[in-house]
Amino acid sequence: MRKPSQAVLGIMLVFVAAWIASGDQTGTRAPFAIGGLSVPAGQTQSGFLEVPGGETKIPVTVIHGAKPGRVLALVAGTHGFEYPPILSLYRIKDMVRPADLSGTLILVHIANLPSFQRRTIYFVPADGKNLNRVFPGDPNGTLSQKMAYVLTKEVVDRCDALIDMHCGDGNEALIPYTYWMIGPDAASTAEAKAMCLAFGIPTIIIDDTRSQDIKDSKYLGNTALLRKKPAITTEYGFLGRSDEIAIQKNAAGVLSVMRLFKMVPGEPESVARPVWIDKYEVVNSAHDGLFFPEVEMGQYVAAGQRVGYLTDYFGVRLQILTAPFEGVVLYIINTPPANKGEPLFEVGRVKK
Repeated sequence: MRKPSQAVLGIMLVFVAAWIASGDQTGTRAPFAIGGLSVPAGQTQSGFLEVPGGETKIPVTVIHGAKPGRVLALVAGTHGFEYPPILSLYRIKDMVRPADLSGTLILVHIANLPSFQRRTIYFVPADGKNLNRVFPGDPNGTLSQKMAYVLTKEVVDRCDALIDMHCGDGNEALIPYTYWMIGPDAASTAEAKAMCLAFGIPTIIIDDTRSQDIKDSKYLGNTALLRKKPAITTEYGFLGRSDEIAIQKNAAGVLSVMRLFKMVPGEPESVARPVWIDKYEVVNSAHDGLFFPEVEMGQYVAAGQRVGYLTDYFGVRLQILTAPFEGVVLYIINTPPANKGEPLFEVGRVKK
């Protein structure tokens, strides 16, 4: 048998080098394990994350790209009545081909399945807690704390970056905005800013109010950020509606962040002229009763301007609500029920 010539060997080496550079060698990538799933490179698999106690489970999909890259977690349904982010992740699942993907996507379709099933705003029906206030969770705690523990252990700890996707709950008229959370790690905070811009929502809240205690991180996005993983919280959609525009915008934002991370070809569609909110305040109800808003989401208000009023259950006025400072109404409750201690509206101050 004749040995190949030097020219033939050269061609073969060029071919092998090009094949390696293309990343099209899924056998060199280890499977991605999460929960009970073990997903080979170049494949997509769906399943459930089991919650201690067996009271519920969390539906997830993993798209494990054929080529190496970042692990990006996309979490929807932390509040079960917030539908556009949930529906957008099913679009992403169908749109992203693992053969074309560099890196790995973790799609948490519905983080809070009990709330989704019962159509409840804010709270988990079993324990009355807000899932997005009990992170990093507790495997021996209430159901909300158990779900937070699983999301921390299986999603936050496994990813390189995270997007916590929200919208206006069933009672919230909310303009689109993104939270840029300021964490103790400068590098992950800076990368989170780039993620905010890439997601494409012009209004961005600069949020330096989140807990810096890794054992009491409270919010999902903050839980990742305190672990030095860039994370943002997005809000696109309102009043629990499933409108097509909001679904598309959520999906487009995800794809733009994926381009930022070079997970798919192309350049991110970053916000050219962001509106930065450098201060915000949520005004809560001081009474049980009915809330009557007098302004709309996105409206600019002056300090002290009337925003709405509260009555008791007989229609007697209890309280006039006013804006705490000049700014934009980021969201306002547009359903009548008012419960003591719960939010009525949020005002953000535009950075000059």
